[in-house]
Amino acid sequence: MPPWFKPLALLATSLALIPLVVIAKLRVSTSKEPRIHIIQDMDNQAKFKAQSRNDLFADGRAMRPPVPGTVARGELYEDDHFYRGLDAKGEFADAIPTKDPATGAAIAVDRAFLERGRERFQIYCAVCHGFTGHGDGPVHQRVQQLLANGREGIEWAPPTTYHQDSIRAYPVGRIFHVITNGVRTMAPYGPQVPARDRWAIAAYVKALQAAQKPEN
Repeated sequence: MPPWFKPLALLATSLALIPLVVIAKLRVSTSKEPRIHIIQDMDNQAKFKAQSRNDLFADGRAMRPPVPGTVARGELYEDDHFYRGLDAKGEFADAIPTKDPATGAAIAVDRAFLERGRERFQIYCAVCHGFTGHGDGPVHQRVQQLLANGREGIEWAPPTTYHQDSIRAYPVGRIFHVITNGVRTMAPYGPQVPARDRWAIAAYVKALQAAQKPEN
């Protein structure tokens, strides 16, 4: 073995141990300097932190205030009548709310309110329930045509007619609740339709029932 080999091997071993010593030291020590971050993964990016200044906006605030009328998530049920269709006893309400708590605007069940309900009804509801609420909308008619032509593999629950006695007996708050949360195969429309418009639709449904109620 050459005489220079042992010193070289000792030096190489010592150099190889340096990273391990550094790692061991760093594991038990703290530093105010940020750690070495080779792969950023969007951890460090241009942004405005909370409570910082942003001259892009006239008020100079980086944190933007909520849009007027915004209701915080989890606080929707402060007014159970308006948002859930329930009265003070926790039962389905028999009346339309008189005020929108989000805006403070009064709600009057007048012709304009019912016209709004009719418009929204024809957009969201009539495709299944029909324009008169008999459950004979275009989607249902199309399914019936497919079934009549021998199309197999279709599982279809006919839309409910509003004019059966059990549905006629629904308080307007229950109709609002169904529009909001859905029922059976009907999807919820709460995410798509604002609460005030859902009440307008519910009022229009009651108007349809009253207009087509058979005489005793």
